[in-house]
Amino acid sequence: QVQLVESGGGLVQAGGSLRVSCTASEGTFVNYAMGWFRRAPGKEREFVAAISRSSGITYYAESVKGRFTISRDNAKNTVYLQMNSLKPDDTADYYCAAGSSGRAVKGHEVDYWGQGTQVTVSS
Repeated sequence: QVQLVESGGGLVQAGGSLRVSCTASEGTFVNYAMGWFRRAPGKEREFVAAISRSSGITYYAESVKGRFTISRDNAKNTVYLQMNSLKPDDTADYYCAAGSSGRAVKGHEVDYWGQGTQVTVSS
């Protein structure tokens, strides 16, 4: 069982930046592709970004492409989501996810979920 713990959420003004992090509980982190999803109030959870086990391949939702960057540090069992040029529409709970491949995670084939961290973008 892999436990994922997110951190770094908060309140930011539109146009600002924020970085959220997700740390895994065990050393098999390197065996998983990682990703981020979000759920806005009243909406379904949607894919945001994913990264392969070796960081060689990344995937992004069209709505965040060019503004968000996913990265990972396997030595720290941590995946990051750097969010720039934030918009009020980015307001959501952000969830970390682990799966067998980046493509699988993008397809919502997730083995483990974090508990979520809230990001609020004010206009």
